[in-house]
Amino acid sequence: MRFIDAPSFTASRPWGALDITEIDRATVRLHWTDTPYVWHVNDGPEVFVVLDGVVDMRYRRDGEEHVERLTPGRVCHAEPGDEHVAYPMPEARILVVERKDSR
Repeated sequence: MRFIDAPSFTASRPWGALDITEIDRATVRLHWTDTPYVWHVNDGPEVFVVLDGVVDMRYRRDGEEHVERLTPGRVCHAEPGDEHVAYPMPEARILVVERKDSR
């Protein structure tokens, strides 16, 4: 058994991660970041949970950009094909569950 204090986790680089476990073909990772990711589209579903900090999740629907503010406990579920980018405000710890080797 292992216990992780998410608010104190810091990686050596933005979007660095602590691999928590793999369940079947899905990974559970704790990420730390202080910089935005890049606009991307996952090739599988993704569950994104802010554990500490604030993240503005920007996404595009029908060519129009939208923003949803994620605070601790808010969950974002992205389906394959959902174009999005996460902007931490100013830093955040995020639990991400997605298919192993997802792009």
